[in-house]
Amino acid sequence: MVITDPLPQDLAGRFDQLVTALDNAIPAKQLDRNLLLASWNLRAFGDLTEKWRSDQDDSPKRDLFDVRCIAEIVSRFDVVAIQEARGDLSALRAMLEALGEHWGLIATDVTRGRAGNNERMLFVFDRRRVRPSGLAGELVVAIEADTPVDGAELDQQFARTPYAVSFESGSRAFTLVTLHVLYGDTPADRVDELTEIATWLAAWPQREKEWSENLLTLGDFNIDRRGDPLWEALTATGLTTPAALNDVPRTIFDDPQSSHFYDQIAWFQENGNRSMLTLDLVSAGSFDFVPLLQGGLTKTALSWRVSDHYPLWVELSVREDD
Repeated sequence: MVITDPLPQDLAGRFDQLVTALDNAIPAKQLDRNLLLASWNLRAFGDLTEKWRSDQDDSPKRDLFDVRCIAEIVSRFDVVAIQEARGDLSALRAMLEALGEHWGLIATDVTRGRAGNNERMLFVFDRRRVRPSGLAGELVVAIEADTPVDGAELDQQFARTPYAVSFESGSRAFTLVTLHVLYGDTPADRVDELTEIATWLAAWPQREKEWSENLLTLGDFNIDRRGDPLWEALTATGLTTPAALNDVPRTIFDDPQSSHFYDQIAWFQENGNRSMLTLDLVSAGSFDFVPLLQGGLTKTALSWRVSDHYPLWVELSVREDD
């Protein structure tokens, strides 16, 4: 039994519904016209049970059907930044097998230390649509230098180091920085990390002149709400987010009265010599997989099979005449 085998009859109908919903919700890939970027925190994305459906006594609960559905969602984008990938690569390998040989992977090693949660940062990308252009690097805090911003600075390295990779789509270049901000005990524990990230990104063009075009950051910023101190720390140096994502739920547990702003896709729209976005925003959104995949599961149970976060995405124009 492998993930590319035909689906069992009792699962094929649900999968077909997922495909139809994705067709209706996500813009189609158009050669030389658009670029589809996504960020997805895939809860504890590591091991899997190699059955089409895991049983009550199986651990983990994530199975081949879950990963096949995850792969189908991922396939709708050109590059996906994934957070919470673990040291165990079983689910990741199965997802790549389902995606096919034209998909590529760039990943960090596993973080060390309890706070790092055995996570790695990674990008998966459709090699028919984009290609790496040479840069891969991690954000390292200069703890021996004074780099304060509004009185805040980090005196230690990140528990989960943000990761930057450059890509090209046709003749258009862009660099993506993915991250997963440490949640901490209180929201105040996240402010210095977000401030350091925003400052580092603002100074990017002075350090990386060869890869300074179209710098975007995407990932799980663990921001509670728009306008709170965490949001202000992120946007203090000029980072902006698309208005189309302001009212989009981030987690499957969100409701209108208790929504969060955890996941973000952000860039510098304008600000002096900083790396401005020259690709026009076409559309943005998230994808709600819960009604299609929940079945008789609780949302908590579904979160361990698929995720507790929705994928967040933007569509950008790469047309040469734009």
